[in-house]
Amino acid sequence: MRSALFVAAVAAASAVTASAQSSAPELKSVSALAFGPDGVLFVGDPMAATVHAIETGDKTAGATSAVDLERVDAKIAAVLGTTDKDIRIADFKVNPASGNVYVAVTRGAGAGTPAIVKVGRDGKVTPLPKDAKRTSVTLPNPATGKGAATVITSMAFVDGKLVVAGLSNEAFASTLRVIPFPFKDADKGAGIEIFHGAHNKIETQAPIRTFAAYKVNGQDTLMAAYTCTPLVKVPLADLKAGAKVKGTTIAELGNGNSPLDMVVYNKGGKDYLLVANNKRGVMKIPTEGFGSAAAITAKLDRIPSGIAYTTVSELKDVLHLDKLDNDRALLLVKNGDGADLKTVPLP
Repeated sequence: MRSALFVAAVAAASAVTASAQSSAPELKSVSALAFGPDGVLFVGDPMAATVHAIETGDKTAGATSAVDLERVDAKIAAVLGTTDKDIRIADFKVNPASGNVYVAVTRGAGAGTPAIVKVGRDGKVTPLPKDAKRTSVTLPNPATGKGAATVITSMAFVDGKLVVAGLSNEAFASTLRVIPFPFKDADKGAGIEIFHGAHNKIETQAPIRTFAAYKVNGQDTLMAAYTCTPLVKVPLADLKAGAKVKGTTIAELGNGNSPLDMVVYNKGGKDYLLVANNKRGVMKIPTEGFGSAAAITAKLDRIPSGIAYTTVSELKDVLHLDKLDNDRALLLVKNGDGADLKTVPLP
């Protein structure tokens, strides 16, 4: 069965322009990024419990060349007036409207000073203009204290709405919020419960680390991964404000691991989920069994278990990944104490 990503390809003019305000709050931090229609960049600001929608103005398709940039961290640091030792890359996303790459960076220790930079297909690095038009929405009931850094862990623009994963201060702290765009207000979101077979317990406090939107049996679904790598499906239609939603765990992909990024792609007429991890390499997971997979509801004696995957052995030291186009992936790859951007064929 062939399914397709249902992230909407919205062709209308940017929705930010009409309501953008120069007085929108400044970034306090950066975590996850996502792209919406017409070059609109969504930036997660967990320390402010805020999502910013920034009109990049970058909406003309350009070169289709590969992006291969050694020590991209050093090049970004130079543009920001510092050294590679002083910056951390939180995330990057490819702008589907132009093919250029946007990188979320923190300068300095702790929360530090956030910045967004663009890496063009020509390799040129430029900071996002400070006067770029933008709007913001504040998330109610965010986690505080140690959980503040995980208020926004992953985002995706799905069918005219922004889906935001992270932690709240609710009893079910793991939360998915569905926020219509253009922004007005964000509701409290839905609390997510899962069964973690490796831990033999129900979990409501662990944040979703990364997710991707996919149609499973014709139903809009979020495929989500957590630390220690349970893979869970959550129907998008269930994500109502204040709801308590039970996700279905269909795989346990390995203990001692944190998933970093995932994308869905098609190759040879079949769909796959590609997942980058901090300890277990890059996993290629066929999607054809997602609809029929048995739910994991009891302690497992064998890990990995459930939906099977293969490890893409040639992809090593991957820190982040995104689709560059329908045939290629863009990777942020560790290089000694730094990092490179590298284009590879989708496996």
